[in-house]
Amino acid sequence: MRIGIDIDGVLTDLEQYQLDCGSKFMVEHYNKGIKDGNGYETTEIFDIDVNVDDSFWNEYLLLYATEESARKYSDEVTNKLHKEGYEIYIITARYLTDRDDEQGRKMRETVKKWLKDNNIFYDKLIFSPEDKLNICKENNIDLMIEDKVDNINKISKVIPVICFNAGYNQKCEGYNIIRCYSWYDIYAKIKGLFIVKNGK
Repeated sequence: MRIGIDIDGVLTDLEQYQLDCGSKFMVEHYNKGIKDGNGYETTEIFDIDVNVDDSFWNEYLLLYATEESARKYSDEVTNKLHKEGYEIYIITARYLTDRDDEQGRKMRETVKKWLKDNNIFYDKLIFSPEDKLNICKENNIDLMIEDKVDNINKISKVIPVICFNAGYNQKCEGYNIIRCYSWYDIYAKIKGLFIVKNGK
């Protein structure tokens, strides 16, 4: 079984990072608070325009990309799955990684280093566009672990998707969508899917 795994919001807690660091930045620079705690982008969370959003990420992106910890037990579970014969494909649309310039190269190297530093095993790392459906098809992914609503809804029409629980994806439900709340919850659900898929 080949498993696709997103980084931001799945291997990391992007939601809490944006709430914590975003609120610090907005209070210090703009005297603004959180407007929608269940927003996906910081533009929604703080009701700001793209220029303010850019200012926030210019200050916090590198800090997030280098120092934010992986979710609890994500390293244990990815390594456990690997040892049990599952193929792990990290599929990320991390900001800048699609650029063919110095910034893009640096962010791709930063992602690789972060995965290594956090002991996250993978067979293949794919830097993808925001829409990951075609990437999943091209790489014969059997199961995707994702948090972004648009991707969950599109990919689940073709293969099962584990939706990593977040305030912004509460409306994601239906066929081929399995909600999970932690990495060992993911592990339990994957083992259940494997049993069902093989008719055991």
